[in-house]
Amino acid sequence: MTEHLTQNDMREIAEYTRIGVDDSELEKLTFELNSIIDELEPIRQYDLEGVEPTFHPIGGLSNVDREDVPVEGFSQVEALENAPKTRDGSFLIPSILGEGGDR
Repeated sequence: MTEHLTQNDMREIAEYTRIGVDDSELEKLTFELNSIIDELEPIRQYDLEGVEPTFHPIGGLSNVDREDVPVEGFSQVEALENAPKTRDGSFLIPSILGEGGDR
């Protein structure tokens, strides 16, 4: 395995990212990251001369959001008709602050 990163490199990365690692973890992380980099080596073999970078891997996607068109909403009566409890045209919910009762 090629040593792309040293333990000192990993220590600096850990300090920069504020990740606390001890020496045994540092050794394992260094080994694992170097293994990952080795696994990615075949990608470097591709001839990418003249290939334009893309923003999205699928290519020419455009905005797929629908138009922002106002639609008819619920009336107050419709919104409240399935509520377990209501009072004066509002939802009535249990208190969560320990005061008891509904609010």
